[in-house]
Amino acid sequence: MRCKQAIALVIIFFILRPSLAQQYNRDSISRRVEQIRKSNLDTGHIRQLRDLAYDIGESDSSLSKQLLTEALEKSFVLKDASAITNSYRMLGLWYKGIDQKDKALEYYQISLQTAIKNKLYYLEAGACFEISNIKYWKGEYDSCIDYCLRAQEIFEDPKVFEYKSLTQRILDKKKSDLYANMSAVFNTLKNLPKADEYIDKALAIAERYKNKTIIAIYSQQKADNYFEYGNIEKALRIRLKYLPELETFGLAKTLLQSYYHNIALEYYELERKDSSKIFAQKSLQIATELEVPDVLANANWMMGKLAMKEKQFMLAEEYFKKGSKYFLQSDDPHEQRTYYDGMHQLMAATGNYKDAYRYFTSYHILNDSILNSERTKQYSEREARYQSGKKDTQIQLQKVSLQQKSSLNILLTGAVLALLLIAFLAYRNYKNKQTLQQRRIAELETEKKLTATEAILKGEEQERTRLAKDLHDGLGGMLSGIKYTLNTMKGNLIMTPDNAQAFERSIDMLDSSIKEMRRVAHNMMPEALVKFGLDAALKDFCNDINQSGALQVNYQSIGMDGAQIEQTTSITIYRIVQELLNNTMKHAAAKNTIVQVTKSENILSVTVEDDGKGFDKEILKASKGIGWDNIQNRVEFLKGRLDVHSQPGNGTSVNIEFTL
Repeated sequence: MRCKQAIALVIIFFILRPSLAQQYNRDSISRRVEQIRKSNLDTGHIRQLRDLAYDIGESDSSLSKQLLTEALEKSFVLKDASAITNSYRMLGLWYKGIDQKDKALEYYQISLQTAIKNKLYYLEAGACFEISNIKYWKGEYDSCIDYCLRAQEIFEDPKVFEYKSLTQRILDKKKSDLYANMSAVFNTLKNLPKADEYIDKALAIAERYKNKTIIAIYSQQKADNYFEYGNIEKALRIRLKYLPELETFGLAKTLLQSYYHNIALEYYELERKDSSKIFAQKSLQIATELEVPDVLANANWMMGKLAMKEKQFMLAEEYFKKGSKYFLQSDDPHEQRTYYDGMHQLMAATGNYKDAYRYFTSYHILNDSILNSERTKQYSEREARYQSGKKDTQIQLQKVSLQQKSSLNILLTGAVLALLLIAFLAYRNYKNKQTLQQRRIAELETEKKLTATEAILKGEEQERTRLAKDLHDGLGGMLSGIKYTLNTMKGNLIMTPDNAQAFERSIDMLDSSIKEMRRVAHNMMPEALVKFGLDAALKDFCNDINQSGALQVNYQSIGMDGAQIEQTTSITIYRIVQELLNNTMKHAAAKNTIVQVTKSENILSVTVEDDGKGFDKEILKASKGIGWDNIQNRVEFLKGRLDVHSQPGNGTSVNIEFTL
């Protein structure tokens, strides 16, 4: 179970200021408080109270709360809207630090309302930013993205007057934090291309300012994305590369604990138990010091998994039960599902089949609920609407610009009627500009269509990936658990020969079901495509068809060795070839097919040719089949060129070229 600490990047701004608790003792802090209180009451006085309160938040929570409350009261005395808004926000951060998320959300909402009322756009963005974090933690992803997009809209608007008082460096820092958090949201929703897009934006800003610590922190989110892609070794390499920088910097304990936890989990997935245990113990040590329920529960869960690996089942049960209260009350159904699955495996391993069945039933009910969720689809549609809205705005601006220029040209033409030559030149200039503007509008309309197509295709691939993973991890795990339980029961039952034979047939049928489920999951999102690239995935797909006996496919690739092709492009090309071969098997009555993929510099050519019955190409113009429409949409999405050659009785050849 991976820690949710990636979204907590909001606290980076504060961890970059060394904690006073590490530099001074209690007496020095008391003297600092007295110095601030003796100073004149103004916005600077209030800001110093807030800053000191946050600096000592981990070492003296009680004094920190007292200073923040004092700052809020003095803000009302000054009647300063900015100070009031900031004080409410800081109190929200304090409650978030002690894991009282509902109370934190209450203060953030007040901060947001105050900012909106006083048109403090920068502080409005900050409040939206904080609220999106809480929504993420509560699993309310639709609300989370609403607040993220509002914050992004404000941060990217150069006309907001408040930005005049900010340096470009500070503004860029805020934008990069937002992009990093949005990457974490997309990662949770399994929209990995978008997750990579946003974290790359954040890293680009950090690298521009050569901030090694921020680069190290953002790289942890990059590692999270690799983990979700299934590239665990690469995720682990990134974490270990930047860990010394994070350890020596004096990072906030909550972040350092999450990094230790994720490293332990990745070592565990790579079957490196001893290394996993070292970092799991470090994670548990910090979690015990922090006493934050979710952090402590996840750390104990990791130790429990390691104990099960070592067959220390009693110890594993002790660790699991330490986190049971948090998991059972968690707002996140994924965390509850993981808890039920682990307890089901533990009870089955210890022979407690009654409790094992109870946990299995709870897991199954919750898993069905998650599988039926429409969150990912709604989120993708929301993102598509947001991008489409931006294109519509550009189109309207172009139309207004065209109307203004048309009016100006008409006025000039009327003023120089006596000079025919000048009038002619002005008219020709007007027509040229009008043509260019119309062409630009047409281009924007095309871009809008491509953006919508991209959102649909990506949403389809995300759904395929999610279903494939849920089939493999969810249903596959359940079937394997049932097989394990049946095999265990077999040794404890006395059966007649006929019953024993029927029992064996049932297990064989269960094995066949597991194989069929894995075949379906592989077809929906082949592992070879993600791990080894387009060439290997197409070769495997053609081999699978050959083995089925439905068609003899001769696969040829030229210039594809070591070719680096962007994943979205690879998936789209794979689906095109898959659809073409499916059409051949369904309609062509062919015996042999050639699939050739050629890469020359930045040109990729795909040819699928069969010896089937062929057809009249004119029927494609009237075709209403979904399969052919999918092929055309994907080719248009990649801006490719499609040629079809076919005649009745002479087979069919389809050639597609893409510019990479």
